[in-house]
Formats: sequence, structure tokens, C-alpha cells
Amino acid sequence: MKVGLVTLGCDKNTVDSERYLAQLAAYGGEMTENLGDAEVIIVNTCGFIDAAKKESLDALVEAGEYKTSGVCSTVVAVGCMVERHKGELQEALPEVDLFLGASETDRLIEELASRGVLTGDPMLEHPGVRLYSGDLPHVRYLKVSEGCDHGCAFCAIPLMRGKHRSFAPEEVVAEAQLLEMQGAREINLVAQDLAHYGRDIRDRAVRLPDVLQMLVDQTTVPWIRMLYLYATGITPQLLELVAREPRIMPYIDMPIQHASDTVLERMRRPERARTIRANVERFRAAVPRVAIRTTCIVGFPGETEGDFEQLLAFLEDVQFERVGVFSYSPQEGTRAAELDDDVPESVKRDRLERVSDLQRMITAERYESRLGTPVQALVDRIDDDTGLAVARLPWQADDIDGVTFLDERYTPGTLLEVVPREVVDDYDFSAETIRVISAPVGDIRTSLRRQLPLVSTTIGSFGR
Repeated sequence: MKVGLVTLGCDKNTVDSERYLAQLAAYGGEMTENLGDAEVIIVNTCGFIDAAKKESLDALVEAGEYKTSGVCSTVVAVGCMVERHKGELQEALPEVDLFLGASETDRLIEELASRGVLTGDPMLEHPGVRLYSGDLPHVRYLKVSEGCDHGCAFCAIPLMRGKHRSFAPEEVVAEAQLLEMQGAREINLVAQDLAHYGRDIRDRAVRLPDVLQMLVDQTTVPWIRMLYLYATGITPQLLELVAREPRIMPYIDMPIQHASDTVLERMRRPERARTIRANVERFRAAVPRVAIRTTCIVGFPGETEGDFEQLLAFLEDVQFERVGVFSYSPQEGTRAAELDDDVPESVKRDRLERVSDLQRMITAERYESRLGTPVQALVDRIDDDTGLAVARLPWQADDIDGVTFLDERYTPGTLLEVVPREVVDDYDFSAETIRVISAPVGDIRTSLRRQLPLVSTTIGSFGR
């Protein structure tokens, strides 16, 4: 049986999709990138903003068309958008055979078996196994918790993913070891709020720094990166560990969403402009050459031109390395959806462009300050046009922060020491290679002397 998989949305969805593939592989499923050859097509949907919902709908419609143009017999919709809008989707998309929300995806196998799609007994059982489905097998994502307890007015994630649940630290480490065995050279820790990790584990005192230290001690993965932390949970202990441990990237992905206190209050965000500024200063003082990425929302209900100008002034003053900016769209069931969406779409687009243009200049200036200093680089791929290596530096996260063009050809996964020489198109670098630090070793099972558990009890819980 050939399986086609379409993953939309965040990196947490990527982790879930890799688990679906592993479950199906146990029954003989084989992934294919050509959806026309797939007998089963799974679309892992995103429901975070309107644009993501439209993309998910388009993907489901396209998948349904392969029932006539290809060999597909079963289309499955899973994930966040299904969790929130299952009834509407079932009515609108009769070509989709199975809908499973984020809290139901542990039923995937039994539902497919009941339809006769899967037969026989599984060849293996290992909830921690994940089968990679992307283009960079040396770059992997590791979800350490599920759900969210924050009450941001604009966000439907708690409605789709439930309350925050931390996975057991030993299982996080075991999964990281499995990823390392599969060739991971960079592991990106992801969650709705990484800094919230461990607060719900009542029988032991374990927090994010403890898990990071366990990963450093019990794996040899050269790059460990943290994605998405609320500032209130970034402790001195965490900063000290990042500053001390070279394998933990000096990179903080901290969403602020806005810099006008009145807008932040309506958003039900915990920070204010003063505390955000103080936190940025604290991070930069504690971790030399740290890169700080953030996200902002423009056009939130009630956002005046004065509020927006405060945001622009704040960004220009604080000088984040990177900023992702989104236009507000109301999400059913959230507190913000009850507010009057009073900022015209044309104004939202204009404000988004103004933030993007400003940040492009800021990023270029910040990157200029990093030229000439030796730094590590991780090779991702070979450029089709030049035949030379394309890599990333510690302050460039996969797929969101630009790339670094090198002067030689290296195998993807190779770790180098380089000197950035030039900023290219504001967001990228060109760099000169100094030396090879280490080369990828592929499947390293024979070189690891540790007993891995065969059963996970929390980390395979998907959206539950």
C-alpha cells in the first residue's frame, strides 16, 4: 500500500505526520511523494489562521481529485482544522473518507482497519518511531509537550490541542536518540510554549533546562535549537545553560505579538512593552551574540495608527534579528472573535508591508554586524545552479531565517567552521570555509551503547 502525505502548518504537525507514517509502515505502508500513485492520502491540516485553513481546504479538494485521476481509494483529513470544524468539513467535502481531529488521531489505524484499508497484524510496535518525510533528514523536530494553557485572545490552539501536557523527560531523550540514529545533526525542540515545560509534572522538579542538559549528556547531536518560548519562562538557569553549552544554539524564538500596551492588553498577553524591552536586554547580556526572533500581529481589533506606530518604533529601537508578521483574522471560539474586526483589510495589508520593509533593513544591519567572525555552519543542501553547498549559521533556523552560501561543495549534514563575508539580499549570507568540524555518519546504531525503550507512554500522544 502506497501512502501520500500532505503536512500543513507548524513543525509540531510535522512531528505528528512522521508518527502517522511509522504507524502505517507497520502495516506495510510505503510513502510516495507522487500523490497520483498513492492509495491512501493523508492531509494533516492547520487551522491557525484563515490563510492556513484555505490552504488545508485546497489540499483536501486536490487529494479528492486523485480518486478519479489516480489510484487513491481513501482520503483522510487529520489535525487542527478538523478538530475545530469537523461537522462543516464532513458536509462540504464528501470526497474525504475519514476525519480525525487532533484529539482523535490515535484512532487512525483502527479506523482504516475497519474500512478494510489495513489488514493483518502490525510488523512492529513502537510509538516513538517516526519516519522522515521531508528533504533534510539531518534536520529534525522534537515535540516536548502538547497543548497550551495561555489565554491569548486571538489564538484557537487551546481549543484545538487542549491543555498543556509535558511529555516525560526520559521519553523526550529516547526519541532524540532515535532521531540521532536516523542521522539527525540538528534537533529543534518545539511546543506551544517550550518554557512552560515541566510545570505540570507533579511528582518531580523538572524544567526545560533539565531536559536540555539531558539531551546534551545523552546524545551527540551537534546542534540543539529551541523554537517558541514565552519570555516569562526564560529563566536565568536557562540562559546560563545556553551561554555555557556550545551545542545549544544561541537563538531565542520569543513571540511578542505587539508593542502597544493597549493592544497587548486586549490580546490578553502577559507582557508589556517595558517588560519585553527588559527581557531582550537581559537575554543579550546573558548570552553573547544571541539571535532573537519574534512574531507580531497587525490589524488586531481596535489597533489604531498610533498603536501601529508604537510597534514600528519599538521594532526599530529593539532591533530583533528576525520578525515574522501576520495579519489578524478572527478565529471562531476565541475571545477576540467577539470583538469588532474594525481594521480594514487594506489597512492590515499596508501595515504588514510596512513592518516587513522595516524589518528587512533591521535584519540586514544586524547581520552586517556578524560579518568577519568565525562561526559554525551546518550544510543543508547543494545548490542546483552553482553546485556549491548551502548552509545555515546558528542564528538561522530551518526554513524561516534565510541561508548561507558557501564557497565549496560539502555533503549535507556536514558541520563546518566558516567566516561570513557578505550579507546577501538582506536575509542571507555568503561565507568562506575555514575547516570541516565533523561529517555526517548516517545510521549510527552500531556506535551507540545504550538500551532504548520499546514503548512510549506519553510522547506518542499526538493531540490528546
